[in-house]
Amino acid sequence: MASAMSSDFVIRLAAEAVYTVLQASLPLMLSALAVGLVVSIFQATTHIQEQTLAFAPKIIAVLVALLVFGQWILHSLVDFTYRLLSNLHQYIG
Repeated sequence: MASAMSSDFVIRLAAEAVYTVLQASLPLMLSALAVGLVVSIFQATTHIQEQTLAFAPKIIAVLVALLVFGQWILHSLVDFTYRLLSNLHQYIG
């Protein structure tokens, strides 16, 4: 990491933070997307246009994905936070 708070350093740190957030949220978003697509196809084939029908399966899918990927998501967030805080003395000084 850089020893001074240059604009390149701040941009690189912000990009790493955004990448970490995207990486952590991707499994949850993909599961909601997949279930939403399946429910939409079901609704289109059966001509059922109830909006609340898609809501409950998406919530359940996100909760299942959180149970499956929760440990990995937590590990990646804690790893980023640890790297950020362990180098904090370099950012200030």
